[in-house]
Amino acid sequence: MARDIQAGVFAPGMWLKQVDLETRYEAKRMEVRRALDQLALKRLVRHVPNRGYHVHVPDDRQAEEVREVRLILETAAAGSIVANATAADIAALRVLAQRFADLILEGTLLDLYEANIAFHAKLLALGSNRELINILWELRGRGPSAPVTQWKTRARIEQSSREHFHMVEAIAAGDAGALRRLTADHILQTEERPPAHEQDGA
Repeated sequence: MARDIQAGVFAPGMWLKQVDLETRYEAKRMEVRRALDQLALKRLVRHVPNRGYHVHVPDDRQAEEVREVRLILETAAAGSIVANATAADIAALRVLAQRFADLILEGTLLDLYEANIAFHAKLLALGSNRELINILWELRGRGPSAPVTQWKTRARIEQSSREHFHMVEAIAAGDAGALRRLTADHILQTEERPPAHEQDGA
């Protein structure tokens, strides 16, 4: 259920009917209720007494504050990601980046979401500070992710795909500074800039 909320299957503000959830997930009533209570603790859904549960609608301030924290933590992880990445890791990241790119044409939004998670899971797994990585995943799980909040146009999805490849190339080049910049752009949805070698006039 959390995955579906984060992928945009259930839109922000949408009321969740327990009977429908029981059918969708082939679960018992108490299982659904426990799941909803857990999601409420994670601020993915909100419980309204005598009415039920609806998908949490993050306000602009909260979303901006979460982005700021992610920016600090994910850029901090860049150095150890570059230091720890092996040739096999880089090859695996390229495969995952290509999988995301291929799905832009042939996949669903949920397919793209799962491919994006797979890429970032592999990327973050290369970091040395496990507590930092755990906090990052907790932050990422607090609300709707890219399909709901960022991928509003095909052009933005394609830009995200190109950013994935640029991040892999920065790791392959051992360039932690470039990875930090690309990570920041990726989180903040900065307008696309040319790769560093093009900026230098090469």
